[in-house]
Amino acid sequence: MNWSSHEFIWLDWTIMGVGILAVGWAVWRSIQKHKRLQQGADSEDYLFGKGEPWYIIGAAIFAANIGSEHLVGLAGTGAKAGVGMAHWEMQGWMILILGWLFVPFYQLMNIKLGKIITMPDFLKNRYTPATGSWLSIITLIAYVLTKVSVTAFTGGIFMESLLGLPFWYGAIGLIVLTGIFTVLGGMKGVMTLSAIQTPILIIGSFLVLFLGLAALGDGSIANGWTAMIHYSQTLSKGTDGVAYGTNHMFHFETGDPLYDDYPGFWVFIGATIIGFWYWATDQHIVQRVLGQRKGEPSDVVMKRARRGTIAAGYFKLLPVFMFLIPGMIAAALAARPGSGFKLDNPDTAFGSMVKFVLPAGVKGIVTIGFISALVASLAAFFNSCATLFTEDFYKPMFKNKSEATYVLTGRLATVVVVVLGIIWIPVMMSLGSLYSYLQGIQSLLAPAMVSVFVMGIFSKRITPRAGEAGMIVGFFLGMLRLLANILFIMGMMVVVSFFTPKPTAKQIEFITFTGDYKALIRNSWNKWDLIATVGVVIACASFYMYFW
Repeated sequence: MNWSSHEFIWLDWTIMGVGILAVGWAVWRSIQKHKRLQQGADSEDYLFGKGEPWYIIGAAIFAANIGSEHLVGLAGTGAKAGVGMAHWEMQGWMILILGWLFVPFYQLMNIKLGKIITMPDFLKNRYTPATGSWLSIITLIAYVLTKVSVTAFTGGIFMESLLGLPFWYGAIGLIVLTGIFTVLGGMKGVMTLSAIQTPILIIGSFLVLFLGLAALGDGSIANGWTAMIHYSQTLSKGTDGVAYGTNHMFHFETGDPLYDDYPGFWVFIGATIIGFWYWATDQHIVQRVLGQRKGEPSDVVMKRARRGTIAAGYFKLLPVFMFLIPGMIAAALAARPGSGFKLDNPDTAFGSMVKFVLPAGVKGIVTIGFISALVASLAAFFNSCATLFTEDFYKPMFKNKSEATYVLTGRLATVVVVVLGIIWIPVMMSLGSLYSYLQGIQSLLAPAMVSVFVMGIFSKRITPRAGEAGMIVGFFLGMLRLLANILFIMGMMVVVSFFTPKPTAKQIEFITFTGDYKALIRNSWNKWDLIATVGVVIACASFYMYFW
């Protein structure tokens, strides 16, 4: 047997088949056990979960974030542009804001409304019903046109580069398989799959990293790292022939070809605004931390959610090393004479590295983790779409229906999202860099959402109509530059507040903490939470210092 084969052999296919069946059985068994513990069908449990341990929450947040845009887009960007795109990935510190600042607000609303909230619920009660409806509409459109379709599209590319499957077989197969999984498994299925695939994905990706460096460094990982950095320093040549390099995150000089993509500190500011929206207010991320049992003490809920976000903060430090840097290694290997490694398309960098550096058998094991990651990420979006539609549109229009009806509605909403995602895939075929495209779309959506959430929580003077105006006007001003957009929206909300009725006492109540609730917040953390939080911040800062 050729253990060093650069292609999949029968052993890999056998391991993959057995492994996928084993993962499916484990998820099915967990769901069945979970159903036996339920007292009838419960739509909140199906959509949100009942509150998993903190390490499962951390894994679920990480899994929800990691999709085919990382396996394809992030690695491809690393091969083309080096570490510049790491701004959008080095966001572990931003997840801490969700756990420390926003979870208490969301849990306070859970108590006051007597239900687990969605993000539009917050806006409906703090501002106006129309404000929350706009958020739901914008989010659903964004999920279908970007997250769902792009994940399926890039998933097809990844399956083609790794397994040799025809593109459409991989793309449509992934989206249909995930749709079935989400309909049958709900949030419990998503959380269970996340817990299973996260360690496989991390270990497999780091095997690609270290074995790739060893291949580049003639058996030495340290020499491989040095060779990768030296090669990246020869790239990004300007019209003057000067090589500006792709080994740094900030590009300040206008002669640098990457200046337009990563212009100095502006790219950090833009990535931070997008990160604030994505990690603290986006439904498919926040939904991972809101699950809880009815009547469960709030300090217990907040403690579990906060520690889950801290764990996710550490996990979020990894994708740059798991995907982006292997892309840089692939580019250096392809340029090295006699390496035997070819890279015709940067988007196939990661899949090609898996086949080139991993031994037979290990390829099969690692691929199980990759496929599970694609399904878990896509399932998280499907589940969030079902939640938004059921909680924010169907329930208000059709009150007092049975819980079984609401669960069925969520499943039907998932089917609709699956169909729309498949229909939209051909549009993705005309796009350029998918990872950059995703960040571009998010940069148009983030300013309005960040402005409305921040002003709604931190200012009691902002009126309901101001929030509604901020969401609507901000959405239609999305074509403006990111920073100008958010500053304009926040300033406009202040001006509108001077000329519109003040928020009612009930609306203010949703952002007002009582003494008892402040005590609950204080009881939900200890010194180890603080120490772990500081560790995430230090790790992020260290990365920025190294790749300045």
